[in-house]
Amino acid sequence: MADYKAPLRDMRFLLNEVFEVAKQWETMPRLSETADPETADAILEEAAKISQSLLAPLNRSGDEEGCRWENGQVFTPAGFPQAYRTFIEGGWCGLGGNPEFGGMGMPKTIGAQVEEMIQSANISFGLYPMLTAGACLALDAHGADELREKYLPNMYSGIWSGSMCLTEPHSGTDLGIIRTKAEPQADGSYAVSGTKIFITGGEHDLSDNIIHLVLAKLPDAPAGPKGISLFLVPKFLVNEDGSLGARNTLGCGSIEHKMGIKASATCVMNFDGAKGWLVGELNKGLACMFTMMNYERLGVGVQGLAAAERSYQNAVEYARDRIQGRAATGPVAKDKAADPIIVHPDVRRMLMTIRAMNEGSRAFSTYVASFLDMAKYADDSATRVNAEALVALLTPVAKAFLTDRGFDSTVFGQQVFGGHGYIREWGQEQLVRDVRIAQIYEGTNGIQALDLMGRKVAANNGKFYELFANEVAAFIEANRENPALAEFIAPLSAAIERLSDVTEHVLNQVKSDPNAVGAASVDYLDLFGYTSFAYMWARMVLVAKSKVEGDTSGFYDSKIKTARFFFSRLLPKTMALAESVKSGAADTMALAAENF
Repeated sequence: MADYKAPLRDMRFLLNEVFEVAKQWETMPRLSETADPETADAILEEAAKISQSLLAPLNRSGDEEGCRWENGQVFTPAGFPQAYRTFIEGGWCGLGGNPEFGGMGMPKTIGAQVEEMIQSANISFGLYPMLTAGACLALDAHGADELREKYLPNMYSGIWSGSMCLTEPHSGTDLGIIRTKAEPQADGSYAVSGTKIFITGGEHDLSDNIIHLVLAKLPDAPAGPKGISLFLVPKFLVNEDGSLGARNTLGCGSIEHKMGIKASATCVMNFDGAKGWLVGELNKGLACMFTMMNYERLGVGVQGLAAAERSYQNAVEYARDRIQGRAATGPVAKDKAADPIIVHPDVRRMLMTIRAMNEGSRAFSTYVASFLDMAKYADDSATRVNAEALVALLTPVAKAFLTDRGFDSTVFGQQVFGGHGYIREWGQEQLVRDVRIAQIYEGTNGIQALDLMGRKVAANNGKFYELFANEVAAFIEANRENPALAEFIAPLSAAIERLSDVTEHVLNQVKSDPNAVGAASVDYLDLFGYTSFAYMWARMVLVAKSKVEGDTSGFYDSKIKTARFFFSRLLPKTMALAESVKSGAADTMALAAENF
């Protein structure tokens, strides 16, 4: 496997040249107090170093050893505890945390780049701080001041970690039927009892305490999702002076044996009257969880990008070295028995596809992150409302489209390796296994598509969609007469018109067919994804075209050529997707269940 190299040049291009995030920060006083270009760049540099030198070397050994469960205790692979101590000494767990409680207060536009580097280096390791960050988000937004003061500083420091306990053996997507109970106690706490499964980082040996955020219902709670509350349940109780007290009545019953991410502990957690405290309001637990869901789902999308970036780096190095056959135009490496396989059009097709999707994914994730920053930090209420609507619309696309394409890209990389991609030696097969879960957890990609089509488009009759479509239309109008963009503006314009037409078509279908949303959703999300990437690529080309002349590095020229590949070879998929969506639900639902 190639040594991982963080794509800092591309990240800086997006942050500083395409999205100009520093200008955005200046409009948000709370964010401008902590974020500035110099600090942000230093963070990226250090994140690259720690990802490349500390985390990447543990990736393969962590996969081979995996986690170990013994009598309720979970032990992470060799090197993980030591690496975690080094990691938290750098303050990485509190990167986006509230400065009032010891966090660094960095914007999500920076956090998304750091997350990509960590996940590219070692997805299993990256999941531990990722879950802590999610727990911190929910606690900071909804927890009482006493809970925030008691728990957040040690969670931001990484001394304590966090987990999110949602899923139960009988309840995955449908959280309304969870059975975990929380009974009120005389001291204001709750006794939490039940079993949760698939709990990432539910038990491990990295931190001194694990703070579980648990969804549960009071005995008299309303039925369904309206009766769910959120509780903070620590592994060890915390004394008044902040020291650790007795072990709480909870434990890890086992860990899962998985296809990938084997160095990440995926636990069955049993709560037996464990002492917990309410986070937020009673019966409002899902609202508390959704505070962090948009961040977590973008983070999972970034995992897809991260694995794809690693796949690209591996495959390019291999394609340059592996010699097989001769170029169609004649020998290239005349002193060798064959040419490197990078000369062959089919290998180029795979590499260019990975590259185009990776750079589009990085731009799109940064774009979505910028709206998360506006929704959280903007003083102007209109700006916040607009940003919140776009976050709601775009998050399912970021989660599903980036992970679907991420998986595709690891398989493309494996295909470049041929038989060597199927064996352990080259490390490529681990990427395929590790990234597969990203299409499943934090809401399967099918559920993301239903969320996009049903809740974010159909439920408000396309109101959120219009915000995005209007932004793209404004960009097209502003650049319609720009000769440098002529070859890109026309297909972008056609793509957004196609997406708008399909959106209206489905909204009309929904009026008479309750299955219309479900039948259209996955293809609609892909159509939305490719169209969004076309917008991202047009924005990148706008900058690259203005700077390509005199650029000796080849960066801007490569950007333009990759954009052309995206527009000519990948964007046309939207035409087939549009026809598929328009076909409706009838053929999908025609076969009787007993005939399958």
